[in-house]
Amino acid sequence: MIDIVFVNPGDRKIIFQDLGKDLTALEPPFQIASYASFLRDEGFKVAIIDANAENLTPQETAQQVKTLNPLVTAVIVYGNQPSASTQNMTISGRIAKAIKNLTDTQVVMGGLHPSALPKRTLKEESVDFVIEGEEQIPLKELIKCLKTDKDLSKVRGLWYKQNNEIKNNPKPKLIDNLDKYLPIAAWDLLPMEEYRAHNWHCFDAIEDRIPYGAIYTSLGCPYKCTFCCINAPFGGNGIRYRSPELVVKEIELLYKKYGIKNLKIIDEMFVLDERHYMKIVDLLIAKDFDLNIWAYARVDTVKEHTLKKLKKAGFNWLALGIESANADVRDGASKKMRVKDIQSIVNKIQNAGIRVIGNYIFGLPDDTIESMQETLEMAKELNCEFANFYCAMAYPGSQLYTIALERGWELPKEWTGYSQHSYNMQPLPSKHLSTKEIVKFRDDAFHEYFENPKYLDMLEAKFGKEVREHMQSVTKTRLKRKILGD
Repeated sequence: MIDIVFVNPGDRKIIFQDLGKDLTALEPPFQIASYASFLRDEGFKVAIIDANAENLTPQETAQQVKTLNPLVTAVIVYGNQPSASTQNMTISGRIAKAIKNLTDTQVVMGGLHPSALPKRTLKEESVDFVIEGEEQIPLKELIKCLKTDKDLSKVRGLWYKQNNEIKNNPKPKLIDNLDKYLPIAAWDLLPMEEYRAHNWHCFDAIEDRIPYGAIYTSLGCPYKCTFCCINAPFGGNGIRYRSPELVVKEIELLYKKYGIKNLKIIDEMFVLDERHYMKIVDLLIAKDFDLNIWAYARVDTVKEHTLKKLKKAGFNWLALGIESANADVRDGASKKMRVKDIQSIVNKIQNAGIRVIGNYIFGLPDDTIESMQETLEMAKELNCEFANFYCAMAYPGSQLYTIALERGWELPKEWTGYSQHSYNMQPLPSKHLSTKEIVKFRDDAFHEYFENPKYLDMLEAKFGKEVREHMQSVTKTRLKRKILGD
């Protein structure tokens, strides 16, 4: 009998609309695969169903679970970025319900959103258990308890029902040895042929988006941006690291065994501690792999003297959280950057041969039409090789969510409403603007940026006519929005 089956949920059509067909990335669920590896090393029999990558319906997923007949089924709700956890809760709930209706397995739900709202998740979803906090040790303890009929009160971080009463145990301590508890993932349990990189990630070779890999080198983030929920499972701000040697060993496995050149470093902030990331860089340079890596950085963490080595190691893209052009708006969201010349940092990165993804947010609490226009004009002036335009969203687990509840702000009625690209997307209003005004501005800004001749000319100069035409075809798709009356 299989001890535990992990399910990676997803619903690309609902979350991304028509963009989900072939433009968005299909990212391997590293955390699930690493948890599976940890439990396998502990002697348990494990399997993984990637319902997202294989585009399975809840019923098809449940049928696969029934065939495997596990003791425990773990639906783990993470995603390509923090927001992807909440936006995946609707499909996760449907999957859990289908599994409970068709099988006798015990269903446990974990991930960022369930950890942020454990009691609500247990009450609303067809699950037997919810894990609050990091999942590895609670899953190990839960399987042992179920096998021996031991007291569930000993399973750290577990929420469950007993005699129609909701019970919960204290959260587990943060894991202190990532190499042990976040080991090299069980890539052999995943459908590796299904994963593909973002379109922009492969602008240098737009047809070579498969295969694709994604790994963590650290967990957590030391910053306190009010719009971010990344630290919800961890219970505080901080960052812990896997050893550079283990990270590079895993990259080597992906490169040599699975032929993966396109790689995402999932860390919320990879370019932060030079002692960590530059050790990885040096080890990769020594290996001399032909990699195409992207990772997150902040404007105020980028160091010019590291850029040439980053490029040599295969870091071709850095994603910068610029958020807003207006310092008051940015600082109001606790995004306290003290770099005066963002343009200078972007230019230094590009001069090293590294491409930049600028990330911008519209509708932060202090935003006005004028400040949002200021942000759009800055984005157009920076003219990064790619840009993401988001609306401020009160993700469960973030400070904005707490503030929204306290002030009675209207929140999405469905979890899919937390998706930036869904039909029923519903961000927060700002102090000065309605939700409708912010959504319209964001969607118009997307087209104004990507249809700008200055941007398209830059694309063609750097990547060729094919990429220019590709992005022109992308902008032919305009997202439909319920809030805009579509």
